[in-house]
Amino acid sequence: MAVLQFEINAIDNWSGARAGKLTSDHGEILTPVFMPVGTAGSVKAVTQQQLETEIHAQIILGNTYHLYLRPGLEVLEDAGGLHRFTGWNKPILTDSGGYQVFSLANNRKLTEEGALFQSHIDGSKHLFTPEKVMDIQRIIGADIVMAFDECPPYPSEFAYARDSMELTHRWLDRCFARFDSTPDKYGYTQTLFPIVQGGTYPDLRKASAEFIAGKNAAGNAIGGLSVGEPVEMMYEFTKLCCDILPPQKPRYLMGVGTPWNILECIELGVDMFDCVMPTRNGRNAMLFTTRGVINIDNKKWEKDFSPIDEGLPCEMSNFYSKAYLRHLMKSKEYLALTIASVHNLAFYSWLMVNARQHIIAGDFKVWKQEMVVRLQEKL
Repeated sequence: MAVLQFEINAIDNWSGARAGKLTSDHGEILTPVFMPVGTAGSVKAVTQQQLETEIHAQIILGNTYHLYLRPGLEVLEDAGGLHRFTGWNKPILTDSGGYQVFSLANNRKLTEEGALFQSHIDGSKHLFTPEKVMDIQRIIGADIVMAFDECPPYPSEFAYARDSMELTHRWLDRCFARFDSTPDKYGYTQTLFPIVQGGTYPDLRKASAEFIAGKNAAGNAIGGLSVGEPVEMMYEFTKLCCDILPPQKPRYLMGVGTPWNILECIELGVDMFDCVMPTRNGRNAMLFTTRGVINIDNKKWEKDFSPIDEGLPCEMSNFYSKAYLRHLMKSKEYLALTIASVHNLAFYSWLMVNARQHIIAGDFKVWKQEMVVRLQEKL
């Protein structure tokens, strides 16, 4: 077993963009990296084989809240953890469930002890404390586990954002105390990342980033953004956090976002991203391509027999035509969901590989400016 290692391979000549390498017991992760979201132990409509061979995913996410409720900890522990349960042998990151509890605003109660909430499945009541969330993530068996935090909504009053941030900091101390006093579960290293909060108030964000930086964790996350605030505000607070968080540690921006959001935040110094957008939007007929955005439902694609995206090194994107995928979407065939999801995730992986290459070449900023315009074009 080895502590999670991070090395920076290159920094862009004209921005804060970095190319790095994370080394875990389940393999290496080249950054910048996009992590597909496998909420309940599955990236929706995509097989593990497709994740590996078509999408070239390096790490995927599991969701603590959902996995805790179903299949439950007994099943996961008996299976030997999420890696063995799912057959995925590369790294896994689990979020803490904090965002899901935040989204259950009408069915949860926050106290100093933790978050009391009702299951969305059967209405049963559960209490997540920082200690319990650490124990749950140990049992799930993620390589990277996230601290239990509260994600304040946007907009939030200053007093609420301040109290929420301070609660998150107290919970973080409890997370570290529990995590550091418990062993790795399945014979490989598990690593805890803290999360910066503070809403959209610069002084709170600064205080939170400084508090998190002081923990000297193996990596750090930025939470509470991409929750409805204007995009320029998201960039502003991402930069503020990146300027404070240790440069020698990986920085993870949670829940972001569109391809152009990601490119802008890579420029600011972010290394790791996740979002449900490529799969969720794919299931709803929105495709991200190397030339721009396609709504495959549109009639203009009805007789377009060209590949979905010839510019993408993905067999599925080159094998199936736009016309055929449109037909499948209109017919509500399940295959449509798989093709669109695999395509979008393969596109995100392609984008990260190209971003890394341009960072190493030293011309990322110039390339990014061109790509941000091109990728937003509606075809």
